[in-house]
Amino acid sequence: MAGKRTITIIGGGVIGLTAAHALIGAGHDVTLIERREDVGQEASFANGGQLSYRYVSPLADAGVARDALGWLLRPHSPISLRLRADTMQWRWLLGFMLACNRRTNRKNAAILLDLALAGQAELQDWRDAGLDDFLWRRPGKLVLYRDSSKFRLAARSITDPDLQRALSPSECMTVEPAFAGLQSRIAGGIFSPEDEVGDCFLFCTALRKALTRQPAFRMVQGKAALAPGRGSRCALRVNGRPFEADLVILAAGIASRALARPLGIDLPLYGLKGYSLTTRPQPGTLPAVSVTDYDNRVVYAGLGDRLRVAAMVDIGTDDTPPDPRRLAELRALVAATLPGAFGGGEDAPWVGLRPATPTGVPVIARTRYDNLLLNVGHGALGFTLAVGSALRLKEIVAGADV
Repeated sequence: MAGKRTITIIGGGVIGLTAAHALIGAGHDVTLIERREDVGQEASFANGGQLSYRYVSPLADAGVARDALGWLLRPHSPISLRLRADTMQWRWLLGFMLACNRRTNRKNAAILLDLALAGQAELQDWRDAGLDDFLWRRPGKLVLYRDSSKFRLAARSITDPDLQRALSPSECMTVEPAFAGLQSRIAGGIFSPEDEVGDCFLFCTALRKALTRQPAFRMVQGKAALAPGRGSRCALRVNGRPFEADLVILAAGIASRALARPLGIDLPLYGLKGYSLTTRPQPGTLPAVSVTDYDNRVVYAGLGDRLRVAAMVDIGTDDTPPDPRRLAELRALVAATLPGAFGGGEDAPWVGLRPATPTGVPVIARTRYDNLLLNVGHGALGFTLAVGSALRLKEIVAGADV
């Protein structure tokens, strides 16, 4: 290691907290700045709950642009697009379209897979060391395909039959009987027995509790601001006052874009608005296995006695109030797919902006400022990639890539 550092992390979501945990473990002093009263209050709060380590292929892929046009032209589609007079949106969409080819997708998927699998192994070590109480399980993940051509393509892409298996419709229902009503409507499924689930907000809370037991950690509630400083360094202010830090790590989700702008750094982030429902299913109807309805882009994860359902991508809106029409569409789809899902009631729905890059690959990197690093742009895979990203960041801090 290059030496002990005094590090300030901006952002108390799953990305910032895992970075803090990894850096504390490496012997550094860490301060975490969070503008909310508690951690994990934004994109980390009620995500889909899937630690989907072997399903990290970016959304940008060959054929996706064509599929997206079909989604946009039909009601109840998983993706909606509102075009705006917004240069950032058009640049992001152009970058996304340029990444929609098989070669780019495979290259970026390999990057994400390396991050994901490194994170899975490290999280096991963290759990062995006592990090717990976030409803972690390893039930495996079942991806259901309604379209036969997409199922055949997915089946042909399997490289390790011990880690992924192609299943017939009846075999899918044996793995997860709760979805038996779909058997006649699916072409098949891919089952990954090593994939996991957990509650991302409870994970954030568990990390905060573990960190606060460390003398080298402190948390500050406040509003951070960055500006050019002396020489090749940036300056940090918190609640309007100068804040000293040897090294600053920006990990504030979609807010990172505005925080970086005064530094002349134009982060390629766009907020993809996503929805989730948390229900209490009727007894005997809660799925044991993590399930993805691929064609509808809906994920289902059992978290304790509750079911987390996450879906929908709205592109072109930067507000977080839920769209009642989209929520109604999601509830109707869930009720038709999994009868009994709402039998015991429902918690308040969640809506959040997932900070995505056009390629789907997060930005974990140095900047032209000697004291500023980035850990941003994880999109819908923040929970899955957080620990692996923290390890990569730890390597950068140690100077491993210099």
